Amino acid sequence: MIIFPAIDLYDGKAVRLYKGDYAQMTVYDDDPSAVAARFKAAGATHMHMVDLEGAKTGGTPNLETIKAVVKNAGLFVELGGGIRSFDVMETYLDAGVSRLILGTAAVTDEGFAAEAVKRFGSAVAVGVDVKDGFVAVKGWTEKSSYTCFDFCRKMRDCGVKTIICTDIFKDGAMMGTNRELYKNLSAVLDINIIASGGVSSLEDIQALTDMGLYGAIIGKAYYTGAIDLAAAIEIGADK
Repeated sequence: MIIFPAIDLYDGKAVRLYKGDYAQMTVYDDDPSAVAARFKAAGATHMHMVDLEGAKTGGTPNLETIKAVVKNAGLFVELGGGIRSFDVMETYLDAGVSRLILGTAAVTDEGFAAEAVKRFGSAVAVGVDVKDGFVAVKGWTEKSSYTCFDFCRKMRDCGVKTIICTDIFKDGAMMGTNRELYKNLSAVLDINIIASGGVSSLEDIQALTDMGLYGAIIGKAYYTGAIDLAAAIEIGADK
């Protein structure tokens, strides 16, 4: 299982939110490139980034920071947050981002994900952010009419190969991840599933690895020291 240490960007800084609440933001580092370098030093080959400002506006407010991270880290970088047009997708791919995560646009625009897959293939993933069983949009501020499972099936049928599934209730709360959700998803979907939200212990990493998941994202647990990144990568590499 691939471990994706995470950087959430806001105003060019590495931050974390509590349960997706922008009013409950903690700044962990003023230099995201330095954070990415520490990921690499711990043995990471992949990393996950979200532009929290872009998630609200649909623009690319942290583009220069993202370019610096991609250039300096030398890692596989997947990026989400406000990717709602092909122009934005091309901008990020030109900047060296390896995989783009569609969120709101995949929910609100019926054909966007399918057309994105046609254009960019496996460089397209979809973020499925779950709030009370439904898919949330616009930086987690609104709920759509799609249930998690129905939307994941829809994305699979569009040709999407990778889904990043986040339980918003668990995100940043250090309560453990929603193992039942990922177990059920992996049982019914033949697709790459990345677990996100509340991955807060090596026990979580071991459980997700044992399920045969494609990947897991470590956010707040890395910054607080609850998870040793090198140890998590070692567990994930066992299968």
